[in-house]
Amino acid sequence: MVSFTVAAAQYPVDRLEGWDAYEAKLTRWVEEAATAGAKLAVFPEYGAMELASLDSATMGDLALSIETVSSLLPRVDALHAELAGQTGMHILAASAPRKDADGRFRNAARLFAPNGRSGVQDKLVMTRFEREQWHIAAGSTLRVFDTALGRLAVTICYDSEFPLLARACTEAGAQVVLVPSCTDSLHGYWRVRIGAQARALEGQCYAVHSPTVGEAEWSPAVDVNRGAAGVYGPPDRGMPEDGVLAIGDEGAAQWVLAEVDTARVAELRADGGVLNALHWTEQPGAAPLPPVEIVDLR
Repeated sequence: MVSFTVAAAQYPVDRLEGWDAYEAKLTRWVEEAATAGAKLAVFPEYGAMELASLDSATMGDLALSIETVSSLLPRVDALHAELAGQTGMHILAASAPRKDADGRFRNAARLFAPNGRSGVQDKLVMTRFEREQWHIAAGSTLRVFDTALGRLAVTICYDSEFPLLARACTEAGAQVVLVPSCTDSLHGYWRVRIGAQARALEGQCYAVHSPTVGEAEWSPAVDVNRGAAGVYGPPDRGMPEDGVLAIGDEGAAQWVLAEVDTARVAELRADGGVLNALHWTEQPGAAPLPPVEIVDLR
């Protein structure tokens, strides 16, 4: 498939009454995206932290709320896999802390294909609050996902602000970079948005930004959430002059939809007004890129 609709969530963090409320909410959101014609739905970083509200005894404690969310991940992932199959969509689930065999937590985004296959991208560069307060460990592997929609990469929030990560993915063939985020200020939102747009420019590709929105006073983890979802491309021929294909209303709970055409990526990389992707190595001091693992979800 060359052309498809992508849906980027401006996803509110809610206090949930129970698992049934979460299942109903997620199902409603996914079905709304599918009804709008989306073939790819992107949820934000740490959107899964709303699941901490399912345990009222621990939801106000940061460490215990992280434990609660991690313990629910198998059930959460089973639901996403089911919804991907039912709707025929690829779904990037809201990232969540995952407790690993070494006892440490990592921030994991999981991509579900409608054929039942799935892949995981961990966040690689931790922000200050993740290092100093959450004690979330960094992942170690950068992946590109080969799907029926094309090659997709994921740079979680802060990762999008480091160009070599996305560059390694675009050199491995990524045509669309997914950028789930969670930021508690407009400063943070703009850092991620500027990063996403810069990655689209450098890689002559699409970037899809999905943030958490709204307030969750009950949560010590995601109490304030600012941002707007957006779909970006390089400002070049056949694209909007500012590179903005779609942008949401900041703070609103909504889907933001845009049409993505991966053939345009190939065209611009071969014969754009500029050739950023081709000319990357001409930069003085261009660094060796990190290795990339290709995951087949076709």
